[in-house]
Amino acid sequence: MKKEHRIYSSRLFEKQVKKIPGAIRKGVEMWIKSIELKGLCEIRQLSGYHDEPLQGKRFGKRSIRLNKSYRLIYEENKIENIIILLEVTKHDY
Repeated sequence: MKKEHRIYSSRLFEKQVKKIPGAIRKGVEMWIKSIELKGLCEIRQLSGYHDEPLQGKRFGKRSIRLNKSYRLIYEENKIENIIILLEVTKHDY
C-alpha cells in the first residue's frame, strides 16, 4: 500500500533549482512525480537513485543522486508523511 506524502521545498532549494542545468531539473521533477505515483518506500528500492541516509552534520537527512555530480538532499517526517526538499548540490569528489 502506497503512503501519501506531502512534498514541500525550502527557499534554498527553490533558489538552487532555478540555477541548475535543465536535465538535472528534469531529474528532480521525475523523482517527485515518481514519489507521488508510487510512494517513497517503493522509489527508495530503485538502485538508480542511490537513496542513502546522510551522516555527520546532516544526520537524519537523505540524499539521492541525480547524476554523477548532483545530489538532492531531503528530509522525511514519518509522523506527518512530509518530505522536505532541502537543497540540490554539486557533489565534490
